[in-house]
This record gives sequence, structure tokens and C-alpha cells, in this order.
Amino acid sequence: MNRPASPLEAALHAAADAAGAPAPQLSSFRRIVVKVGSALLVDSTRGALRHAWLAALAEDVANLHREGKQVLVVSSGAIALGRNVLKLPKRPLKLEESQAAAAVGQIALGRAWSEALAHEGVTAGQILITLGDTEERRRYLNARSTIAKLLELKVVPVINENDTVATSEIRYGDNDRLAARVAGMTSADLLVLLSDIDGLYTAPPNDDPSADFIPVVPRISAEIEAMAGGAGTELSRGGMKTKIEAAKIATTAGAHMVIASGKVKNPIRAVETGARCTWFLAPANPVASRKRWIAGALEPRGVLHLDAGAVAALRRGSSLLPAGVKRVEGDFQRGDAVVLRGPDGAEIGRGLVAYDHDYAEKIKGRSSDEIAELIGFEGRTAMVHRDDLVIAGGGG
Repeated sequence: MNRPASPLEAALHAAADAAGAPAPQLSSFRRIVVKVGSALLVDSTRGALRHAWLAALAEDVANLHREGKQVLVVSSGAIALGRNVLKLPKRPLKLEESQAAAAVGQIALGRAWSEALAHEGVTAGQILITLGDTEERRRYLNARSTIAKLLELKVVPVINENDTVATSEIRYGDNDRLAARVAGMTSADLLVLLSDIDGLYTAPPNDDPSADFIPVVPRISAEIEAMAGGAGTELSRGGMKTKIEAAKIATTAGAHMVIASGKVKNPIRAVETGARCTWFLAPANPVASRKRWIAGALEPRGVLHLDAGAVAALRRGSSLLPAGVKRVEGDFQRGDAVVLRGPDGAEIGRGLVAYDHDYAEKIKGRSSDEIAELIGFEGRTAMVHRDDLVIAGGGG
């Protein structure tokens, strides 16, 4: 006799039934974040890197890269590798021991990724971030700009939490959520979580053989959010709970997310060729989500008054250059939201300003070529870049 479905199971089944449309295809995405956990990258019994598996994954990443995709990697493994080199005990590490292990292991991890991708003809760049880098506005913008430049230069950024300086109070705690934050920060349209499980089930499949697999989650309901799971292995700090939390972060930012098994070689190719996985669908693309956030979720800190030529240029899809700004109001800093007004005082749109108020005051009405002379350093060409701009009435 079959047991009755729990509310969570009913919600998951309803989500699967509601999906209707086939799961997305990797070929349809432009910017992809791939998250790799310690349990996949490091052999827990030997504390050593799984070189053959990493080489196969680097081949997958390089294939996406050659297809014109922009790929970012969020990789764990520094502490796991470092604790083996330092011969630290198997027990849970103290904070300072974790930091020391990370300091040693990060060198090995970065070298491994660099060599594996170089073998495929791809250049890797290393970025270490902390929670503060995605919470504090100026550091967020700096990290976003650095990553954007690396992608423009055809580099694959390899990103990890900076465990050498993070503390128990401020650290992410798992790289699932870190990867989701990176996906949002970089306006990625897909996050791939490679895991030791191939997707979402109505119950932990190791504990309940009758658990059903859920291929598509079109919306993260309260019931799905409530799903909890413990860490799967000694080296992994994440469970299904953190993956669902990561899905909420990523999909809210406009990125689809897929959970797929990383236990196979060439795991991304496996997803491309139809391997079992679970897709979490975003309600809007990253650009639309970001524009909505700029337009409605941020409190404006100032006003830029524009001339008619600047207004016309913005409506054509251009960035706002300093030359088109006639007057500056407010006490704002770089990255703050500002209102843009035309010659008649009507609101034209809103955007994230690229300069602090004092610098904006100095360069208003001037050519972009004069910026360095006016403020003493090579600043950004645009006062508000078109990617950070929302025009009233749906433009921009």
C-alpha cells in the first residue's frame, strides 16, 4: 500500500507537472557559471586532487569556450588540498587551521586549474572574494568590472571564497551560495552546480528508495524552500538545502540553475547529451532582472540633469556621457542609483552612476577625453553605462 504524499512531495510533483515545456539546452545560454565542490575535486581518502576528472571537466569548459560561451568557474578545494599538505588531523578544523590550509591549498588549486585549462588552450585567471565583496557596493562594482574585463579578454575566471581571511561570522559557509552570488553579480544566465547527486528528489534517495526524481522546478515555492539536507560528505559543507537556497538567489537574479552529477567524467557534456539533472527556471533573464532592480528596488541618491542631446542619445540606447550632464544634485557615491531628468525636469530614467558626486561635479558637461586631467586618474568614459541604465517607457 502506497503511503500518502507529504505536502512537500505534492508541491514538488505539482512543480514537475507544471513545467510542461522541455528542459532548457546548454547551447541556448551565453554566460555560464560552473560550480565545483571539494568532494568532486579532491579524493577524500588521499587528500589529493583528482587530476583525470579535472582534465575532463577542463575539456568541457574549453568546449563551451570555443562555442563562444563565456564561462566562469567557482571552485572549492583549497582547504581540502592544504590540510593534506600540512598533515592536519581529520577532525573538524579550527578557524585558524582552515585559514592556514587555505593559504597553502589555494596555490595548488590555482595551479591545477591553470594547467588543466592551458592544456586545452584556455587562459585561467584567479579571483578570491569574500562576502563583503558582494555586499559592499564599491567592492562589488570592482569585482564585477574585473570579471567583465577577464571575460572580454577571453579568460576563464576561477573564483573561490577567500578562506584565508574569511571568518565564521562573515563567510558564505558553502560555495553553492557563493556561486549563486557570482552568477547574479556577473549577470550570468546559467548556473551549473556539479554535485554528488544528480538532481532534486522528493526525499533523500539514499534513505528512501521510493523517492521520485524532479526534472524541472519552474518556481521555488515555500514548500521547496523548506527542503533540508545535511552535508553529503566529509569534505562538502553543502547539502540540498543550500542548493535550493542557491537556486533562489540565482533565479531571482535571472539565471536558470541546473543541478547535475559530477561523479562522471565530462559532466557538462553529460548534461548536454541528456543526462538526468534538475533545472530551476528563472522568471526573467538577467538583463531584465537587473533593470527591474535598478528601476524599482534602489533608493535614488541624487539627480543628473541632462541636455536634449543626451536624452535623445539615451533613447537610442547609448550610455550617458559626462558631456550631456548639465547639473548634478545629491550626495551620492559610485554605484548609487540616480534619477535622470531632461531639460523640462521630467524623469527620463534611472541608473547606477559611475562616479562619486564630487567627481561627477568636476566632469559634468566635459568631454570624456578630459576626465583624466580633471580628476587626476583614468576614469570610466560613461557617467552611467547603458548596462546600468533604465529608460522610462521601456527603453534602455
